[in-house]
Amino acid sequence: MPVKINTLELENVKRIRAVQLTPAANGLTIIGGNNNQGKTSVIDAICWLLGGNKYQPSNAQRDGALTEPMLRCTLSNGLVVERKGKNASLKVIDPQGNRAGQKLLDSFLSELALDLPKFMQASDREKADTLLRIIGVGEQLTQMEAEEKRLYDQRTAIGQIQQQKAKFAAELPNWENLPDEPVSAADLITQQQAILARNGQRQQWQHEMQSIDIAIQNVTAEIQRTERHLADLRAQLDEFQEKAASAHKSPQELMLESTAELEANIADIDRLNAKIRDNQRKAAAEQEAADYKDQYDGLTDQIEKIRQDRRALLNGANLPLPGLSVEGGKLLYQGKAWDCMSGSEQLRVAAAIVRCLNPECGFVLLDKLEQMDLQTLADFGKWLEAEGLQAIATRVSTGDECSIIIEDGWAQNASAFNQTPPPAPYQPAAGFKPYQPKGV
Repeated sequence: MPVKINTLELENVKRIRAVQLTPAANGLTIIGGNNNQGKTSVIDAICWLLGGNKYQPSNAQRDGALTEPMLRCTLSNGLVVERKGKNASLKVIDPQGNRAGQKLLDSFLSELALDLPKFMQASDREKADTLLRIIGVGEQLTQMEAEEKRLYDQRTAIGQIQQQKAKFAAELPNWENLPDEPVSAADLITQQQAILARNGQRQQWQHEMQSIDIAIQNVTAEIQRTERHLADLRAQLDEFQEKAASAHKSPQELMLESTAELEANIADIDRLNAKIRDNQRKAAAEQEAADYKDQYDGLTDQIEKIRQDRRALLNGANLPLPGLSVEGGKLLYQGKAWDCMSGSEQLRVAAAIVRCLNPECGFVLLDKLEQMDLQTLADFGKWLEAEGLQAIATRVSTGDECSIIIEDGWAQNASAFNQTPPPAPYQPAAGFKPYQPKGV
């Protein structure tokens, strides 16, 4: 089960004098009050108590306090965590009474759960990378980028070597019409004898071919003369047939054609040609537009294919919140970028992602929720309850939405906004003795 905060007791931490809090197990617990009364000190104290010395305030002890800070909480897994004394030493006791330390707390706590604004203030790329890392796709993309870089570097190295080799080869002399391999004198003599033998055979063939060529020429000349005479006779026949066809036309075919339209076109040829050129330009423009349309449609299909592949990759992943996606290196929720989300949506996305970073951590801390209206707060609280997530937040307000009011470092009252009972009047932890300096 995710670990949550059951009870919290604080004394003399920053602006806090004494605060005791029992946050709702699920939903939103709002710490209200006016400015500079100690609300944020409660959040800072929880971070220090659970997150370790890196969260320790520079001036942890309340101004004017005679005793050192005391911080104590009980967690839903049965651990009791306490810091007190001069050095605010950490003490972690498990249900069996065994002592533990910060390493045990770190095993189930999420750093961003203690500092949710760190995620909310991160860049778009950092938010998207966090989500991709959670759903397991980030490592896959990282491996692909690493492989691409490896291949690019390999190609660069090979290209440099190739250029060096090409430059060296270009500087070497080159002779044409020579064999690929060196030859000996004996080889050359053998080649010469073979050539002389072939030449003798070829001379004999030449004498025979000359006689044959003369006979071919005579026969060819006679054929050409015969073909020319035959062609003349065929031309005469075609001429007589054409004249015969012209002499046997129908009355409609013998009607004289009007030249009026042509005469008008000749008289107005400039205007006619201008129109023709307009038509040509229009046809060319339409064709060009059609070509670009085909290119556009083709690119659209490619883009849609990429988007489908990306959606399939994300849909196949275990997303921490329905409607989350990553496009163009940006985190999207319900199709909206971070800066277009409402405050409630931003909190919902941040809480869901941070919870997935470490599912064993069942709570988040939030500061300064005064920018959210009451309805938004209520909606966010209902979502937290449905998700089984605990949130402890501060808000500049003394209204009924606050679970507890801090005034001058003291816890004053609680409300039924989250349907949680008000905490009992503050009582120090059993066995706790305030520090009393000597002489006081």
